[in-house]
Amino acid sequence: MPLPTNDQVTEALRGVIDPELRRSIVELGMVRSIEIQPSGRVEVVVSLTTAGCPIRSHFEQAVAQRVGELEGVTEVGVGFDVLSNEEKGQLQQTLGRGKLPQGALAKVKNVICVSSGKGGVGKSTMTANLAAALTAEGHPAGALDCDVYGYSIPRMLGVNAKPEVNGERKILPLESASGVKVMSIGFFVEENAAVVWRGPMLHKAIQQFLEDVAWDELEYLLLDLPPGTGDVSMTLAQLLPQAKFIVVTTPQPAAQSVAARGAEMAKKFDLEILGVIENMSGFTTPDGERFTIFGEGGGQQLSDELDVPLLGKVPLSEPLREHSDEGTPLVISDPDSPASQAIRQAVRGIIAMTPQELPVLQATPAMAEMPAIGGTPLPVVQVGPGA
Repeated sequence: MPLPTNDQVTEALRGVIDPELRRSIVELGMVRSIEIQPSGRVEVVVSLTTAGCPIRSHFEQAVAQRVGELEGVTEVGVGFDVLSNEEKGQLQQTLGRGKLPQGALAKVKNVICVSSGKGGVGKSTMTANLAAALTAEGHPAGALDCDVYGYSIPRMLGVNAKPEVNGERKILPLESASGVKVMSIGFFVEENAAVVWRGPMLHKAIQQFLEDVAWDELEYLLLDLPPGTGDVSMTLAQLLPQAKFIVVTTPQPAAQSVAARGAEMAKKFDLEILGVIENMSGFTTPDGERFTIFGEGGGQQLSDELDVPLLGKVPLSEPLREHSDEGTPLVISDPDSPASQAIRQAVRGIIAMTPQELPVLQATPAMAEMPAIGGTPLPVVQVGPGA
């Protein structure tokens, strides 16, 4: 079988479009090199505008798909490097722009959405404690409160102040005592004030929290989603096509079946589900007697249905609730408690299933067809005085 030519590979790569710059990576000069080996393996190096480019996996999949369709290609390797300042300047001239977009969350390695089908299952409590536990394990984490109507992350992590804006007009997230970087609509409204917004305003607020906040280098950013599958969830699916989901449920079948609907939404947008956390899985009295107040087995049933791991079973715990109300996550205040141990077990599972380093070169088998990853470009919302 004849091998493809360099020109054929280049022509195939013209179909790989940068979703932010709206041009082909060939036209933009982002194809660093093409190497065709006698075995049929084709190695392509793509230059990114920033090392932490959030659409890196989009390029990897699109290049693998386009090149893998060529006759004679047996394997595709996709590598990455970063444009030099001079090359960025040339790209700016090509685009007729004064500044290249850095992309949302450019220095964040993993974005994880914590979701639930219904309220009252402890999703926000899990988000706050997972973020604190990740940071304590040496993996810097942030928490973004996307539950605009029911924001509670600031209280659970013990932070409450109006964020400052740096010289680049980026909002600086607050840092909790546990080291977690935090952002919430609660920082910008009167204490305990109701947020009465329609869908478009929610969309703009969430986008601004992603694009106009100086998150800097984080290994994990956890997004506390509102219950259900409404506007915020769809907005995040559009803006963050590489985000991963964790589904929180209680053991009772009613909660499990509703949580499955939220997972179905993630699958419709081709978002990866990392696993399930079962909260309130049982209550143990001081003398050791155990009661399954909210039933049993719902978390395992949901994880089996979704074919994902059950990351942890967190027992019903009064200290977990008390420390959340006090703004001192239990995983930090009492790391040896049963609930803390269950949450830390979930954290170890998350770490094991998520990348810690920027991949230099990954071999991807040639494939006939891969789902396209897309997103809707939206204008950035500017922060005004007194916002």
